[in-house]
Amino acid sequence: MRYLRYLFLLAVGFCLLIVALANRGSVPLQVIPDEMAAYVGQPFSLNLPLFVIIFGAIGVGLLIGFIWEWFREHKHRVDARTQKREKEQLARQVRGLKKQKAEGKDDVLALLEDAS
Repeated sequence: MRYLRYLFLLAVGFCLLIVALANRGSVPLQVIPDEMAAYVGQPFSLNLPLFVIIFGAIGVGLLIGFIWEWFREHKHRVDARTQKREKEQLARQVRGLKKQKAEGKDDVLALLEDAS
């Protein structure tokens, strides 16, 4: 299974390399429109290879998706944390009740009841 994963990653890397080689041409990337740049006084424009823009857009999209998903799952994490806290509290109560029940009994019998 590990070799299949490496083979898949190698194929994806090869495809990305082909895309990068096919899109080496430099293109201007304007951060704001020309009309707004006139108000600022400086045009915000960069000349970058097209594959950098493509891979950057994919990376930004993944980052936005991860952040969105993290916020969406917040309620599930809070619920899991609450349930874990309740479980630990109930386990402490059960241990306390077992100790209370075992008071005054033989130590061996208390150990056997505690194991079950």
